[in-house]
Amino acid sequence: MCPNNFLIIDGNSLAHRAFHAIPHLCTSDGTETNAVYGFTNMLFKVLKKIKPDYIAVAFDKSKITFRHDSYAAYKANRMATPPELRPQFPLLKEVLCHMRISILELDNFEADDIIGTLASLAEASDLEAVILTSDGDALQLVSPRVRVLLTKKGITEMEEYDEGRVWDRYGVSPVQIIDIKGLMGDTSDNIPGVPGIGEKTALKLIQEHGTLEDVIADVDKLPARWRNKLVEHRDQALLSKKLATIERQVPLNVQIEQFKWRGPDYPALLDIFSRLEFKTLIHNIINKANERDNNDKPPEQTVAEQDELDTYFVQYQKVSSPEELLQVRKAAITSGMVMLELAGSRQTGISYAALAATDDGTVYILPVQEQAKALDTILDICDDPQIKIICADGKEALWLLHRHNRSLQGLEFDLLLADYLLNPSVSQNTLMDLALQYLQLILPTAGEAATAARVDILWRLKQLMHQKLVDTGMDRLYYEVEMPLVTVLADMEMEGVAVDPQILCSMAEETGQQIDSLVQEIYQLAGEEFNLNSPKQLGDILFNKMGLPVLKKTKTGFSTDASVLEELASAHVIVDKILNYRQLAKLKSTYIDGLFGLINPTSGKIHTTFHQNVTATGRLSSSNPNLQNIPIRMEEGRKIRRVFVPHQPGNLILTADYSQIELRILAHLSGDPNLISAFIQGQDIHTRTASEVFNVPLEQVTTEMRSRAKAVNFGIVYGISDFGLARDIKVSRAEAGKYIRSYFERYSGVKDFIDRKIAEAREKGYTTTMLNRRRYLPDLQSRNRVTRAFGERTAINTPIQGSAADIIKLAMVRIYRELKSRCLATKMILQVHDELIFDTPAEELPVVKDLVKEYMENALQLNVPLVVDLKLGPNWYDVRKVT
Repeated sequence: MCPNNFLIIDGNSLAHRAFHAIPHLCTSDGTETNAVYGFTNMLFKVLKKIKPDYIAVAFDKSKITFRHDSYAAYKANRMATPPELRPQFPLLKEVLCHMRISILELDNFEADDIIGTLASLAEASDLEAVILTSDGDALQLVSPRVRVLLTKKGITEMEEYDEGRVWDRYGVSPVQIIDIKGLMGDTSDNIPGVPGIGEKTALKLIQEHGTLEDVIADVDKLPARWRNKLVEHRDQALLSKKLATIERQVPLNVQIEQFKWRGPDYPALLDIFSRLEFKTLIHNIINKANERDNNDKPPEQTVAEQDELDTYFVQYQKVSSPEELLQVRKAAITSGMVMLELAGSRQTGISYAALAATDDGTVYILPVQEQAKALDTILDICDDPQIKIICADGKEALWLLHRHNRSLQGLEFDLLLADYLLNPSVSQNTLMDLALQYLQLILPTAGEAATAARVDILWRLKQLMHQKLVDTGMDRLYYEVEMPLVTVLADMEMEGVAVDPQILCSMAEETGQQIDSLVQEIYQLAGEEFNLNSPKQLGDILFNKMGLPVLKKTKTGFSTDASVLEELASAHVIVDKILNYRQLAKLKSTYIDGLFGLINPTSGKIHTTFHQNVTATGRLSSSNPNLQNIPIRMEEGRKIRRVFVPHQPGNLILTADYSQIELRILAHLSGDPNLISAFIQGQDIHTRTASEVFNVPLEQVTTEMRSRAKAVNFGIVYGISDFGLARDIKVSRAEAGKYIRSYFERYSGVKDFIDRKIAEAREKGYTTTMLNRRRYLPDLQSRNRVTRAFGERTAINTPIQGSAADIIKLAMVRIYRELKSRCLATKMILQVHDELIFDTPAEELPVVKDLVKEYMENALQLNVPLVVDLKLGPNWYDVRKVT
């Protein structure tokens, strides 16, 4: 029979290791969590591997220990605990408490001493001890019954040491580790050792003589270079060995049975993981609950027994007969409010459906794949504008219904969209996450039981989240902008945008030829052929062969990233050509070649996906393709827009682009009279700013002045520093700082606005847009200067960029409704940044261009005019300004 094992964890060393291994991580309210998250992940990994019968975690309690009585400078050079780590220790101990793992710490002793004492206790109790630590000092504790798991790299790799492994690595027994430390010392603990004797010499002496005391006894036999040092520092060596020796008789007053592990308190763990927003760990626990309940309980069971891992089961009725389908239809009509769950794919439509009427309470599951009448019942309910629908993901439901040529007329509430407004900085939650967060329920993950449970909780979640929207003042934003926009975006996705494949083929061939030509030019300049996509080979050419200055190195060699090459562009013509090659290669692979695979073979269009609940500012994003990131700063990138064309002959592409909307919002929010005056008078804002900053008349502003003023204008919106501006416009930092100071002297209202917004955000913990969209800013409370500065920039930018996002969304909703109400054939097909794109019949242009301009320019009233530039053409690229 194998003996039971005792897992002993070095809490301090692993917390520090996790803190440095995991990047900055915090909750939406600013609580730092990277050390807790890394430690907990490592703990679960080890628990799965070791399966301990007994377990304990040791922590340092104070910096002063009994060793300081012998040597006051012990650990004197140890850096203070990082301020971001210090408050994580109570959270870490709370997690351990809910794991039901004993925590030990004692004044005057280190965690190492507690670990050594527990290892001795394990040996005396006939247990196998496993010590988990990142501190090599623990290797001295290795014995026939004690092993050490030593973390090697971050928190992902561990190396196990038994007596044989210690001997293989060091050529000594574990107990001789302290003799080696006596000779060589330990800089991390400020243990002095013998000056001039390093690890190699210390190992050789201990291997030949046995112990430090034996080395001292045989000192006369040693070579002079070591003999003199040992004679002079004999007492210091013995003291160092004493300091390095782990105490194994700490007065803990404990019994082995109190460390018997009963497993975690899962409900309590779920609670703290929810507070700390550890979604992966939460899902691991939920999956564990579902695995057990799927094995132990039938899906139809009414309620799970109240034990530590409960999965939420509800009763449901599987509808099959015509009479039952009629009952479902009547329940929906009578109630007028239905909770709906649809599943399937955008290609094939609905595969199953479930619903519950608020006045009925019964969850109905309809086998739509088995019965056509079941599908008809669902479609009729969804198509009835008198029946309000609550669902988790409204746009996905609209897509599924679209495959059956139906719509969702009464979409009332989208839970995931509401969660996005309430928690904009949290990566997208699922309905399972919301059930745990708001209702403390674990939902089944598969089968009809999962479907029934998901439908059952929709009403309760809707009520709770609606109230939160009201409490935070975001209910109007939700109901008047975001909810109507769901239908707008779904229709835009379904409509798609037509693509001319011939133009795409021509662009692919042309760009390919440009790339091939550039490659040959680069080879000629380099004097040899090499792999342009290999950073190592490129670095060798640029820095070893061509002798360009090395600006940055990585673990694998020279850095050749974009920032390095851009800084070296003026040093040699080859660098500029390499940058051009990279841009063209990415353009071709991502957009030109990539677009071919995205053309729908049936519609001949590209149906991009708009993401309404991703960006923290409220801006829309898109994917497949990502139209927001087409590199339009280079002409070749702009030309990609040529492939987007009207869907039929006789139609044209109409674009409507807000002119400098963010600067206009800045003028409105800041109330700065000079900025407001410039926009009211219709002046070129960058020329006006150049005139103000450089103190010259408007007519004397040069192109370079205007360009620099433009960088300042937009830089201010994004909270740019003098360093950032200097880098962008390639001037000295002092000159960039002068521009910024001059700007604020002329536009003092902007400076007051910036200071006010940062102060308000720091006081409230969040900032808001003009339509009251919130963005929480925990970075403002960070002790890290760089992180805090990012929070300040966000506090400035979000009210501006977020308000611009709100305005264009509001315009989209109103234009969509107007196009519908007038029965116009014009379709809104794309939204990119501050621009809307329409596919318009030529005969509708006189009406549509006025309609679009009116609704965009009057979406929200500002102290300065909103201006929209309209352009018209045969494709998105070849558009020309129209009046």
